[in-house]
Amino acid sequence: MLCVIDEFTREALAIRVARRLNAQVVLETLAELSLEHGAPEHIRSDNGPEFIAIALRDWLGRLGVKTLYIAPGTPWENGYCESFNSKLRNELLDGEIFYTLKEAKTLIEAWRRCFNAVRPHSSLGYRPPAPAPEAVVPAAFMPPHLQRRAARTPPPKPPGLTKTLDRPGRAAQFSTIRRLSALRAPG
Repeated sequence: MLCVIDEFTREALAIRVARRLNAQVVLETLAELSLEHGAPEHIRSDNGPEFIAIALRDWLGRLGVKTLYIAPGTPWENGYCESFNSKLRNELLDGEIFYTLKEAKTLIEAWRRCFNAVRPHSSLGYRPPAPAPEAVVPAAFMPPHLQRRAARTPPPKPPGLTKTLDRPGRAAQFSTIRRLSALRAPG
């Protein structure tokens, strides 16, 4: 799996799922993202062969993109990505068994969209990185903690039983009691 995360916005730009990932797949993914979002200032990655390939480094050099490689055995230098990978593993991968590559791609892409549009991030003031007002995520794709939160949300109160701010104190209490007694009065 190839995960591309924007370190500034915390948005998961892409998750490429394949049986094998090589420099060509990385190059294609980064080219697509560069066309869509513009070329980044730098790319931080580990020293895997798919990231240090000459073709990839030449292409990034022509775009003016700097490469920042983390030292082997130092995952704390790539904290955003390690944190993202941990969330992906805990919220999706540990609870799923993928029978086909297509199923894996579909579920992981749905999770990525939920991660970007719905899931709150503490580093962003508990807002999602790329909120979409029309984002509707099926409950099956929501992380378990969001499903529990949605289940705990109390239903809206009927309009006749809510206190209004324009009548503070006892006036609001009497108004509510009058409405309740009107509802109970035999007709």
